[in-house]
Amino acid sequence: MKTVMIVDDQEGIRMLLREVLQEDGLNVCEAANGEQALATAEQAEPDLLLLDMKIPGMDGLEVLEHLRSRSFHMPVIMMTAYEELNMRERAGELGVLNYFSKPFDIEEVRREVWQQLDAGTS
Repeated sequence: MKTVMIVDDQEGIRMLLREVLQEDGLNVCEAANGEQALATAEQAEPDLLLLDMKIPGMDGLEVLEHLRSRSFHMPVIMMTAYEELNMRERAGELGVLNYFSKPFDIEEVRREVWQQLDAGTS
């Protein structure tokens, strides 16, 4: 069973994504800040990461840099309420596959999650 990790400081967003992805039969783990994200990734070894750009402690790019330095190469989908071109450029360099602006369409996120998970198994 595939595992998706959701990193977002907004509990409501984590809850919505968790419910939708668990309905699809996926394992879901969560973190509300950067430190939790690093610790959770070490334990859960997720197959895909849904990562908010702005979280407490360290931003999403810092989390991703730490994970990449620890040889985590799972696909990453960024979520953000902010459109900052320089952050998107750096995220692309770190291998971010797609971005969703908040508020997002949950069905679009669901489709993208499955597209990336399916791509990883082929």
